[in-house]
Amino acid sequence: MLKPIIYLLILLSPLIIQAQEKNKYQVRTIAFYNLENLFDTKNDTLIFDDDRTPEGKDGWTQERYLKKIENLSKVIVQIGKINTNATPDIIGVCEVENKSVLIDLTNHPNLKEKNYGIVHFDSPDERGIDVGLLYSKSAFIPTSFASHRLLLFNDDGERDYTRDQLVVEGMLDTEKMYFIINHWPSRSGGELRSRPFRLEAAKLNKRIIDSLKRYDPNAKIIAMGDFNDDPVDHSFKKILKVKGKIKQLDSMSLFGPMEKMYKKGMGSLAYRDKWNIFDQIYFTSNFVQPPEGSYAYWKAGIYTPSYIIDPKGKYKGYPLRTYAGGNYVGGYSDHFPVYMHLIKKVY
Repeated sequence: MLKPIIYLLILLSPLIIQAQEKNKYQVRTIAFYNLENLFDTKNDTLIFDDDRTPEGKDGWTQERYLKKIENLSKVIVQIGKINTNATPDIIGVCEVENKSVLIDLTNHPNLKEKNYGIVHFDSPDERGIDVGLLYSKSAFIPTSFASHRLLLFNDDGERDYTRDQLVVEGMLDTEKMYFIINHWPSRSGGELRSRPFRLEAAKLNKRIIDSLKRYDPNAKIIAMGDFNDDPVDHSFKKILKVKGKIKQLDSMSLFGPMEKMYKKGMGSLAYRDKWNIFDQIYFTSNFVQPPEGSYAYWKAGIYTPSYIIDPKGKYKGYPLRTYAGGNYVGGYSDHFPVYMHLIKKVY
C-alpha cells in the first residue's frame, strides 16, 4: 500500500511546490519620522539655527550631534521590521536642516549597508528645517521630484515662511507611485488661531493630488508627514476628505488608517498629557482594492519600542526626546515614527 502513496506524492510534488510559491508575498515598508531638529553644529547665517551650535543655548556639540545621528539610525533600521524582517524601503522625514545631515544619517554604520538614496530641497522655512525622502535603491527608483511652495501671510500681510511639500515620483519595484512629504504649520499661538495656515497646507496638498490624478487617473499616491493636525481635524475632513473606514471608500477617495488608531487613544506625540496623531500616512483608495499583481495596503502602525519612551519623570511615557524641559537628555525624537506595509502576491 505504501508504493502507490509514494508514487502519488512524487506526481503531486510539483503541484505542492507551485501552490507554496503562489502563497509567497513581497512586502514593502513605507515610514515617516519627525527627526526633531536634526541640525548640524555649524552656524548658518541665513536661518535661525543659533541655538543649535556649540556656543548656542542648547550647547549643540559635535558629540551630541553624532549621538543623535546614532540614535535616529538605530530607530530607522527597526521600523516595521517585526512584520517584515527588513528595513523600511521608503522613509519620509522632517525637521532636517539640510542635505548634509541626511548624508551623515544614511552613512552611519547602522544604515550604510542599506544603501539609501536621498531626495531633498532646501525650503524657505525661517528655522531652516526641511522635509526629505530616503529610499532603498534596491526597491525604489525615483524618476522625478519637485518641491511645492506653500505661500502663507500673517494678519499684517507679511509672508510667513514655512516648509515646502515634496513630491517624488518613481518605480517601487515595477510599479509607478507618487510620494508626498509634508510638514504643515505648527499650532504656535493656539490650534484655532493657527488653523487657517494648516487649511492652506491641506488645500495645496489637495491641488497636488488632483493634479497628479488629472495627469494619471490611476495614480497611486501616498502622502505622509507631520501635519500638526489629527485625523479628525478640519484639514483632513473638510478639505482632503480623508476617509477612516474602508467601507466608506469610492474610486476617488483617500484613506487614512490612523483615524482608527486616534479614536482608540493612540498617539505619535504628547503635549500636556494629551496624545495626538500628527504623524500620519494616507493614500488613494486604489491601494485598498488594487488590480491583480500590484501592491495593496496591508497594515499600518506607530513604532513605539520601549527604548524610545521616556521611562520616568514629568514626561514618563512620552517619546524620549533630545532635550526635555530645556535640559539635554540625549534621546531620539519628540515624535514616534509611523509606518504602513504594502503587500503583493509573487507568482
